[in-house]
Amino acid sequence: MIYSMTGFGRGEFSNEAFDVTLEIKSVNNRYCDIIIKMPKKLNVFEDRIKNRIKSKLSRGRIDVYINLEEKAYDNYEVKANFDILDKYVKVYREIQARYQLRDEMSLSMLTRIQEGIDVSYLERGEEDFWNAIEPALDTALSRIEEMRAQEGAQLKNDILAKVANIRATLKLIEVHAPRIVENYRAKTRERIADLLLDMNAELDEMRLANEIAIYADKTNINEEIVRIYSHLEQIDAILTDTEPVGRKLDFLVQELNREINTIGSKSPDIDISNLVIGLKSDIEQIREQIQNIE
Repeated sequence: MIYSMTGFGRGEFSNEAFDVTLEIKSVNNRYCDIIIKMPKKLNVFEDRIKNRIKSKLSRGRIDVYINLEEKAYDNYEVKANFDILDKYVKVYREIQARYQLRDEMSLSMLTRIQEGIDVSYLERGEEDFWNAIEPALDTALSRIEEMRAQEGAQLKNDILAKVANIRATLKLIEVHAPRIVENYRAKTRERIADLLLDMNAELDEMRLANEIAIYADKTNINEEIVRIYSHLEQIDAILTDTEPVGRKLDFLVQELNREINTIGSKSPDIDISNLVIGLKSDIEQIREQIQNIE
């Protein structure tokens, strides 16, 4: 499957301790360049996050934004210190009995005793944070993969359309190619005949044949056409590959451009030259699309 390098994915996760929002944006890049912006307390997870992303996305400039909010007081534990409270109650009752007081002890009285209630902060472990980040990350990756796949399918269809155009144009070039030598033969014979007429000499057919043969060899574009067809077949095959194919396609487009330039430089035929311009336009459009492919 063909994947674009452009996409966006968002993932969210909440539990009793955290609210996490994670976004991933990707654009074209020759390599896999991952930039993560997140709270400093999460820096310990940078390598883990990058490795998870690289297992799904192989190329592109990938920006990751992580927002994590801890829920207030979720990690505080409050307990009654009954050892202290029992001692206070015992002393209150002794005072009450000794002085025969009628006032009763109340909840509000006991809770005002500072040592009677213990408040402790529970440190969160790394895995507590990761267990909140991971599902948000996986959701964002799933969504960005889906978007990249959709755009990749569109790129594939567009490239295949351009490849079909190139094949059709090559067929036209193959029709025009034999005319190159024939036109040269006719013009050369006519030019030499005019010169020999003034000189009252005869045409040397052998020398003319040699001249035509040399010219035919210099202007022959059959090899270039065969190689172009071969490159197009390779593109068709690569577009069905399951691995990242952007670099392979980029190389093939360079080779296609080289062969087409050679055809243009070899052929003096105006019709072929115009067809070559069309080929270059298709190749350039394919090259631009390939820059988006993973």
